[in-house]
Amino acid sequence: MSNESMRRDAWKIIRKTLKEAMPDQAVEKALRARSFTKPVTLFSIGKAAWQMASAAERSLGNQIKQGIVLTKYGHSKGEIPRCEILEAGHPVPDANSVFGAQKMAGLARSLTQNDQVLFLISGGGSALFELPLVPLEELQDITRQLLACGAEITEINLIRKRLSGVKGGRFAQLCAPAQVFSIVLSDVLGNSLESIASGPAAPDSSTSEQALEVVKKYGLRLSSRALEILKEETPKTLENSETVITGSVQSLCESAARAAGELGYAPEILTACLTCQAKEAGSFLAAVAQWKKDHLTGKPAAVIVGGETVVELKGKGMGGRNQELALSAARGLEGLPNAVLFSLGSDGTDGPTDAAGGIVDGETAGQLRQQGIGIDRVLEENDAYHALQKCGGLLMTGPTGTNVNDVAVLLLR
Repeated sequence: MSNESMRRDAWKIIRKTLKEAMPDQAVEKALRARSFTKPVTLFSIGKAAWQMASAAERSLGNQIKQGIVLTKYGHSKGEIPRCEILEAGHPVPDANSVFGAQKMAGLARSLTQNDQVLFLISGGGSALFELPLVPLEELQDITRQLLACGAEITEINLIRKRLSGVKGGRFAQLCAPAQVFSIVLSDVLGNSLESIASGPAAPDSSTSEQALEVVKKYGLRLSSRALEILKEETPKTLENSETVITGSVQSLCESAARAAGELGYAPEILTACLTCQAKEAGSFLAAVAQWKKDHLTGKPAAVIVGGETVVELKGKGMGGRNQELALSAARGLEGLPNAVLFSLGSDGTDGPTDAAGGIVDGETAGQLRQQGIGIDRVLEENDAYHALQKCGGLLMTGPTGTNVNDVAVLLLR
């Protein structure tokens, strides 16, 4: 089988995996098990905010009195009855992140015990939904520092939630005395409620000491005001908040495995908790390919990993963690026949780019070399986007309407 036909298989796996990752059915199922006896105010935040809110509106209809949906630029797909649709910045919060959070906070403060809140939360909410306790410019700088230093998402959120008036359980406090029922689409390994979108409706178990340790670990530059805020504790209990988790990177991997199996591959999920550097993950999967290729028996293989790798920004190029993983893997796949690897962000946007990820095979490195492009140099510059663009290696899906982290699949024959 040629690389071209295996790439077609890869796209079939991608399309089916994304289709099964849509939150619609999960939201509708959660709402069928829940009764609302008071007028519902809907708040929806994150990259999947529009999709989740649309599913909720189909389920509850006129029970929803009012609502605000806050999602990433380009992720809205039209009007939703009785809801205001807003878009904001990601992965760095911008003025619209603050504007949207201010509107939500104002509406939350107006609620009484005669109201009920339906809070729909998906990944990306940490940047999109922001009411900073320091100047926005400082919060943006801190966010960029955290993204550039290679900090894990849990460490990033540990800092961001404490510098926010709506995270770490504080938004649920604003809604009181109204009861808050949250449906959460998880993009965090282990599905920790206090980490997903920085836990706006979840009690926060982290401590100020842990936050200060992250500052020290990465040498973050913070003002004295920000350091003082980090020392303040977040809510440890919330009496008015109840949450259901739906969707996860584990289900994303299982969907990819089913799709690969239907195409005749023997699927194997190595992990759904990948957290290392993107370049290291790519090198590891290439090493798996080299070993697996010599031990194939019977069916072709599909090796699957899920999680959220990190990128340490040293260059000034353009890319994302999935693109960097794929391009790094291309080095180790060079010359290997019938081997294709893709790495995909389920939300359809990998880093600050319009690509969802990257796809490579045993010919990718050679194709780039013929154009005078060295993969090592590209990775040093964090410029995977333009390199993959040169060899047809960008995955372009557009915003998908879901966000349950990343999946990488290695196909071998």
